[in-house]
Amino acid sequence: MSGTGLPGPAWLPAAGQARGAGALRAALRLRRTRIGLALLALLTALAVLGPHVAPHSPAAFIARPDSGPSALAPLGTDYLGQDVLSRFLSGGGAILATAFAAALGGVIAGVALGLIAAYARGALDALVMRILDVILAFPPIMLALVAVATTGPSTWILITAVAITTAPRVARVTRGAAQPVVVRDFVAAAEALGLPRWRIVISEVLPSTLGPVLVEATLRLTYAIGLIASLAFLGLAANPNGANWGTMIQQNQTALAVQPWGVVLPITAIALLTIGTGLIGDGIARAFAGLDRGREPG
Repeated sequence: MSGTGLPGPAWLPAAGQARGAGALRAALRLRRTRIGLALLALLTALAVLGPHVAPHSPAAFIARPDSGPSALAPLGTDYLGQDVLSRFLSGGGAILATAFAAALGGVIAGVALGLIAAYARGALDALVMRILDVILAFPPIMLALVAVATTGPSTWILITAVAITTAPRVARVTRGAAQPVVVRDFVAAAEALGLPRWRIVISEVLPSTLGPVLVEATLRLTYAIGLIASLAFLGLAANPNGANWGTMIQQNQTALAVQPWGVVLPITAIALLTIGTGLIGDGIARAFAGLDRGREPG
């Protein structure tokens, strides 16, 4: 207890933090969350370890183009005669690393803007949200295409472009979740104690918005994976000649009837990635909904 008779600052965010930790534990007990985590962990391990266990260099020419499976190339060769399995094992890291970085940047920026808008209210709230509305008015892939076509398809441009298209949606969800929180008594008590505004936002408001923010973060990761794979399919990967799941689909689509593995493998991997992140987000949403109803999530 503080000298003013109000609970001290360390006590104020405890309820929100405990609720968030309890919801995450409840989410981990759900089968869908475990399946999603298993898929994400499996494909992440494949992307990280794949280049080290690939039987050939992804740029090595093994046999005739579009050859079928053989002892030298277990899943055949692609349109240039490169080993499909080696390129698949080496092609996941580029998409995953870029998608994780872009989603993380977009979520951090979106959460910060949403919290600032909700806490400030008034003119600053309106200004921030109208700027984000302008970004939302354009299709995300069009903004990414303009950015990449203008400056070139470098890794940092891809990450920045996808993060910019991700942030407005995260900001809107965060602002909507934070608006009922900023008028609560514990926020007023923190202000009365003279805590800095940034500390109030981080330690008092943010913990109470974790549910919607975490769910939105998984959705944005799914979105980032799909968008980056789409840009690679359009030939806008950071390294157009490197192994990349999106590039593999674009390069081998014409030989799908003859040699399907060059397309089926990367499509399956990208689909499993998006399913995994979607299951994780659904599990977190169900866990928070269960706590809000005062029971275990089903």
